[in-house]
Amino acid sequence: MSPKPNVRTLRGRKRRDGAEPIVMVTAYDYPTAAIASAAGVDLILVGDSVANTVLGYPDTLHVTIDDMAHHVAAVARAKPECLIVGDMPWMSYHVSLEETVRNAARLIRAGAECVKLEGGAKRAPAIEALVHAEIPVMGHIGLTPQSVHAIGGMRVQGRAVDAATALLADASALVEAGCFAMVIESVPDAVGTAVTAAVDVPTIGIGAGPGCDGQVLVFHDVLGLGTGRVAKFVRPYANLAEDATKALAAFAADVRSGAFPNQSESYTSSDELRTALDPDAARPD
Repeated sequence: MSPKPNVRTLRGRKRRDGAEPIVMVTAYDYPTAAIASAAGVDLILVGDSVANTVLGYPDTLHVTIDDMAHHVAAVARAKPECLIVGDMPWMSYHVSLEETVRNAARLIRAGAECVKLEGGAKRAPAIEALVHAEIPVMGHIGLTPQSVHAIGGMRVQGRAVDAATALLADASALVEAGCFAMVIESVPDAVGTAVTAAVDVPTIGIGAGPGCDGQVLVFHDVLGLGTGRVAKFVRPYANLAEDATKALAAFAADVRSGAFPNQSESYTSSDELRTALDPDAARPD
């Protein structure tokens, strides 16, 4: 078994240098983290996507640092052989540098081994403060879901030349500030490739084409557990929602018909106990 990845070993994993592509998935609790670890992924992102994937909110803006610390701790209890990335939720790193460091520390104490935050060059002071506090940081550029209202919806970013150029500048700023890796979300494939070529830290794409140093998807999307529209960049590898629905329907039918539980699924009582509880059961007809 390969050793558990850490920030130091991941920082140099560039495909152009012959490194194997990085695999990251989201996980939000003990069982999903255990499954991800058993599957051999490199990183688990305890993402703020827990908001709409697990908790039923319409977007990622509704989770708090308390929510994220709760889910990070659940993932950490699985002791996965993956680097645990704690996602910093909206407004946890926007108010002050002191509050940013304090909130990131909560995720580290809960079990994260690094944190991720969204945004480009304007986030450099926050990243520098975190790195100064010995907290490793993963960046996130392109489509930043926490900015959904500011950018007018969940839209592909970097389609125009000037927008793509701005993303390249943002990527460089993140590296300069101290990020050890970055997520690139929902950009044209040429932009994902260009950013990957321009920076010396690994890029992890989600809807950014095959030219990145790694890829990330949401756990529930990979396994077909989602209930909404699936994004273009998602490839479901199973349809567990359908399988689970069929299994639960079969269970319900067996309960209602009396087929479950049967004798082999029940704890057998001794004759003495049966007689004590129901004397009439021992009387001959």
